[in-house]
Amino acid sequence: MAETETKTERGGISVEIEHIFPIIKKWLYSEKEIFLREIVSNACDAVTKLKRLVSLGEAKNIDEDSYKITVSLNKTARTITVTDNGIGMTEDELRRYICQIALSGALEFIDKYEGKNENDANASGIIGHFGLGFYSSFMVSKSVDVITKSYTGAPAVKWECKDDGEYEITFPYEEDVERGTSVIMHISEEGDEFLSEYKLKDILEKYCAFMPVEIYFEDEEKEESSTDEDENEDNKEKNTPSPINDTHPLWMKNASECTDEEYKEFYHKVFKDYREPLFYIHINADYPLNFKGILYFPRLANEYESLEGQVKLYYNQVFVADNIKEVIPEFLLLLRGVLDCPELPLNVSRSYLQNSGYVAKISAHIIKKVSDKINSIFNTEREKFEGLWNDIKTFVEYGCIRDHKFYDRVKNSVLFEAVDGSHVTLPEYLEGAKEKNENTVYYTNDKVAQAQYISMFENAGIRVVILDKIIDASFIGMLEHEHESDGVKFVRVDADIAGALKDDGAIEENTAVADLFKKVSGVEKLNVKFEILKDTSVPAILNISEESRRMEDMMKLYSMKNDSSIGAFPVDTTLAVNCANPLIKKLISLLDNSQNEKAEKIAKQIYTLSLLSQRRLTAEELKSFLNESFGILENI
Repeated sequence: MAETETKTERGGISVEIEHIFPIIKKWLYSEKEIFLREIVSNACDAVTKLKRLVSLGEAKNIDEDSYKITVSLNKTARTITVTDNGIGMTEDELRRYICQIALSGALEFIDKYEGKNENDANASGIIGHFGLGFYSSFMVSKSVDVITKSYTGAPAVKWECKDDGEYEITFPYEEDVERGTSVIMHISEEGDEFLSEYKLKDILEKYCAFMPVEIYFEDEEKEESSTDEDENEDNKEKNTPSPINDTHPLWMKNASECTDEEYKEFYHKVFKDYREPLFYIHINADYPLNFKGILYFPRLANEYESLEGQVKLYYNQVFVADNIKEVIPEFLLLLRGVLDCPELPLNVSRSYLQNSGYVAKISAHIIKKVSDKINSIFNTEREKFEGLWNDIKTFVEYGCIRDHKFYDRVKNSVLFEAVDGSHVTLPEYLEGAKEKNENTVYYTNDKVAQAQYISMFENAGIRVVILDKIIDASFIGMLEHEHESDGVKFVRVDADIAGALKDDGAIEENTAVADLFKKVSGVEKLNVKFEILKDTSVPAILNISEESRRMEDMMKLYSMKNDSSIGAFPVDTTLAVNCANPLIKKLISLLDNSQNEKAEKIAKQIYTLSLLSQRRLTAEELKSFLNESFGILENI
């Protein structure tokens, strides 16, 4: 049998224009409004390229003060026109860059001219592609015209294309055309919403507010109607248009060139927040990274508002997206700010990132800069830092929980507010606690409800800190894990009787008193223990073990219990009876003398008062307590 001859054939996949155009119109970008960003970005590229050639001496007799981009609307003609006075195109360049989808003029230009003068200000800044980006215009247009004239003086050329991909080129184009390019979009019915001055201005403000070339907006019909009214010089000067963008945003400057007022003004302008930011971080990274930005710590009204941060991502001063998580660590999304990353590996829509080690390095650098700023304020302006602490506390604790490296950097700057208004770090607290409560941090999560406990600790010289935010439970759990080898524990004031609260003396257990309190409490398994406390005014206190209470809180947090169980008595609860208290001594005497009814009333009041100092009473408990109290008053 003859052997079969094996053949190998190679080729390239061919995509016909009539097949790719419907895809471009419908799927190129997730939001149609992005077409304006792309066309204006291309215009900005054209100006940037010309600036580059001027700096290299390859383009001469150019008025460098005249660079601009104009976005024009004509509702009657149903056109949106973007005009620049940049580099322009020759007929050959138009055929290469426009007639062939996705051939990037930007990449070819960079390959040719980049690196000739590395220190030149115009050596970089080409925003993107004059390829697919240009074709985004067909998402809203039934046809697009391009009229362009090269800086070289070559004749102008006009390109007209319908949304089916059929185009026509007129060369030379005999109309009077100045250097640069005009993209005239004839808007389709599906794009009606963009034939609005307010809509276009809104898009320009969102995406183009900081592009490096001045951008002007004009309504052609309004301009025509106002021409006759502007004959005198005063009116002309009054109606001189202003650019809609800031070509030199604050983040592009060096921090030394910016004032506090400028940072605040920029914050108010970009984030529409009337409140002053707490402080800010100006990032200006170069080798091996290349990105700039400003991050603000906003002043929060409450701990929940902190979840609504906003970090705007820019690409060579062109807005890309809000809060791209690959660049901004999750816990930093609580902040507000801008980042300009000209080397990000974006996909065609510039709205999503491709995986890159560069992205991870940016994220790590941002974490370092934020932690450095926190430590700097703590170390150099401690009083100011303490004043800011309550506003940044939630952010810092959340960051510590989510990112161990961040915690490791800022751990010595984390503060705890004490009930007396002072602030202390964990090392400072533990140093002061060596004598009376070594390695134990006592805290309260409700200064009012736990006032009696707090008073006892303060009288004993033990500092009590406030941990009253939802996030605090997770935060102290993390701290205990970090300091596990040292045996550091956080204990709520109503969970334990510190040794410093106790006095010397022989403690006599009294079974009759213990049984009486179990009876009046209605809790048969109530733990009753006897102590001698230094504060003799307190007859008894309720303690709920820290472990038991944390489990209870966790169950509530995750809705493992319904609301009807909130008032239920936790499992591991102890009533500490103070043998040094006169009322307890009287109670013991009444029992010894068989005055059980009177002893029971006193015991019930003592128990209910200790319960009241630990938590809110249920409706039935409060009703019973009030009735018994009124009865006692009647007998006085």
